[in-house]
Amino acid sequence: MSSLAIACALVLPGVVHADSEREAALEQRIAELERQIQELAAEFKAQRAAPAPAAAPAVPAGKLPIQAVSLTPGSPAGTTLRYGGFIKADFLATKTHDGQLADSAVGRALYVPSQTPVGGRAADVDYDAHAKFSRFGIGIDTVTESGSKGGAYVEMDFFGNALGNQNATNTYGVTMRHAYAYWNSWLAGQTWSNFMDVGSLPDTVDFVGPTDGVIFVRQAQVRYTSGAFSIALENPETLYIPNGGGATTASDRGAMPDLTLRYGWKGDWGTFGVGGLLRNLKVQRAGSSTTPAVDDTEFAAALTVGGKWVLGKNDDLRYQVTAGNGFSRYIGLGITGDTAIDADGDLDAIGGVAGFVGWRHAWSPTTRTNLVYARSQYDNPVSFTGGGVTESVQSLRFNVFYSPFPKVDVGAELMVGKRELENGADGRITRLQFTTKYSF
Repeated sequence: MSSLAIACALVLPGVVHADSEREAALEQRIAELERQIQELAAEFKAQRAAPAPAAAPAVPAGKLPIQAVSLTPGSPAGTTLRYGGFIKADFLATKTHDGQLADSAVGRALYVPSQTPVGGRAADVDYDAHAKFSRFGIGIDTVTESGSKGGAYVEMDFFGNALGNQNATNTYGVTMRHAYAYWNSWLAGQTWSNFMDVGSLPDTVDFVGPTDGVIFVRQAQVRYTSGAFSIALENPETLYIPNGGGATTASDRGAMPDLTLRYGWKGDWGTFGVGGLLRNLKVQRAGSSTTPAVDDTEFAAALTVGGKWVLGKNDDLRYQVTAGNGFSRYIGLGITGDTAIDADGDLDAIGGVAGFVGWRHAWSPTTRTNLVYARSQYDNPVSFTGGGVTESVQSLRFNVFYSPFPKVDVGAELMVGKRELENGADGRITRLQFTTKYSF
């Protein structure tokens, strides 16, 4: 027998035995897989045969689902938390043509019409930069099982007094903007005046914008709202001009709150609102050797209309007109007094008219411009106030905003303003302002 035949005779039985073991293992694995498939099929059949679970109860329209655990400790179920705000940086180059703004003037950070210098020499350009108008807010909202709605909101910015200096830290205090609670139709706390139409404000780089002619007040109040109608009792404060003229002074006297009413309409065409203001002006001041005592009250009233008119897909017009007497505190950060004091110590409410109009055009989804004109004029009793009080203020501004992606705005704005006194003197201001803003 050859050596090859002998080798095959010795190896072949082992090979055959190994193949038999592998085949047995493979058959066992196949059998196990078949068993598992049969179990899964039986389980699937049982699930299909079982009755469908009961559907979750529908949530009524406008009602939030009730959750098992509150999102906010100490709050009832059905409470949600919202948080938002923005980071805004402003860069301003300002030239006043008839005097100079003080280093610490509020008008260095935003446009304050009553601070426009009058009767002096032209000043050089002043550059300012800050981020103090950045803000953040937290809201708590609850919907009960019965459908009642309640909650609260608090919002802060950094437009408080300086806590540092521009040499190093540039720190500012956190200040309260809004702080109110609401329950169904009732609201109590500090927020925008009910006399103000927030929705009609134009898009501007300046913090306020059409300051010369816009209603702009936040204060404590109790408000009731029913549909498009709202009525509020708001914190009173009287601005008065002393007899013979002088700086406008605030008087925090009186037992009657300011009464405001508002009714609004809205649709695809835009918005329109009418507001009313009724005030009880009061000044109570002790006399001195040079000034007589004052203890008098006077009723004042004003009416405002305004809104937003949609001109097309890319255009809208925003406007407001306010007229009456004794309403200056509500206009343009207090441009002049609500009332003057005559020689006998009696009040004489100051009448006036104020307004603005702004055209907004979107050139593309990322670029938009605004052209805004604002003005207010007052009928001062010059025999009591003298000629050094503000008769009118006005401004014209043009801006452009670019939004490279949602929630980010980069803007530039050119503004020219003018302030005129009763004696004919006037002052002008020119400002170029840039801003960056990230909302969240």
